[in-house]
Amino acid sequence: MSVLGEILEAKRASLDELRKRVAERENRATAHESAPRSLEEALARGPNEPLGLCCEHKRRSPSGGPFDATLSLAERVTAYADAGAKVVSVLTDRPYFGGDYDDLEVARETLETAHAPTLVLAKEFVVDPVQVRAARLFGADAVLLIVRIVDDVVLAELLRTAASEGLSALVEVTTEHELDRALALGARCIGVNARDLDTLVLDDERAARVLGRIPVDVRAVHLSGLRSANDVLAVARGRADAALIGERLMREPRPAALLASFVVAARTPRDE
Repeated sequence: MSVLGEILEAKRASLDELRKRVAERENRATAHESAPRSLEEALARGPNEPLGLCCEHKRRSPSGGPFDATLSLAERVTAYADAGAKVVSVLTDRPYFGGDYDDLEVARETLETAHAPTLVLAKEFVVDPVQVRAARLFGADAVLLIVRIVDDVVLAELLRTAASEGLSALVEVTTEHELDRALALGARCIGVNARDLDTLVLDDERAARVLGRIPVDVRAVHLSGLRSANDVLAVARGRADAALIGERLMREPRPAALLASFVVAARTPRDE
């Protein structure tokens, strides 16, 4: 079984426990009161505007191992927001990424205390609507939905659930076929993963090709593999409205200087 297969098997096995957590939180009426904000609006990139940066928090990954733990989640989120990140992506998977839905709440409360406009994205392997509901209850503005791991019937249900909860959906694709599926179901924000989830191999050329097929009225986000300011600069010149950066930042005990170089590179205008 592939790593992705193992993750999905563990995810399905954890759903009953998550349903209990969601029910308990609903019964306590402790859902986050702030209304979710629009990912589509946050990632809009007009002419001569910079590439939006989405910065990720995860404690480890199957491919990258453990990451730097010098900064707390709150401190790292603050550093991202201070640099002008449009979105903070928070991994909520525990077995493989060391996260939890509680991390969404910490991120949201940290950003609200700082009066930062940065949105919170729940990054999870979503296979059931209860995970979307949990994302909302714990304070996310948006939720990641991965086309590869569900069929169209389930994906449509997940999109409907996100809409009913007021959440934006960032729909992740890898190939042209997956992009066609996402567009057919009305996705308004689409992320193209440069890393194939089955093989874990990076393919920037394929990602650029798929990004180039996203309609101009749909938000386009480059996912994975950006390690340097030059990488960010190359993506900024292309179709993408935003780019997600994770592992490279998580390896930095103090990411401010590196992130500042990414911010400068993100100002590069699109090629005409």
